[in-house]
Amino acid sequence: MKKQNTEKKTESEACSDKNCPFHGTLKIRGRTFTGIVGSTKMRKTANIEMERTGYIRKYQRYEKKMTRIKAHNPDCISARQGEKVTAMECRPISKTKKFVIIKKQV
Repeated sequence: MKKQNTEKKTESEACSDKNCPFHGTLKIRGRTFTGIVGSTKMRKTANIEMERTGYIRKYQRYEKKMTRIKAHNPDCISARQGEKVTAMECRPISKTKKFVIIKKQV
């Protein structure tokens, strides 16, 4: 069983979001990603961009690839565009959201 982030916020910073892993009932498990927030135009949703490299055997070179995932952005974290964040897998919140932001990195 994977170790969950048990970092709790104080009661003054508590949010009323039921899909918050710290103050709500959402359980987090599975994969963890680190990336940069590309867009926050959707309500309580952030588009996280992660850069990765893929090897092309024919040309013996590496290529850069961009992966974008949609993640739930709780009120207590409220990540903005351009910030570096960590997201973790959870149950499906909607058709495309299967991750939640658990912390901002400084």
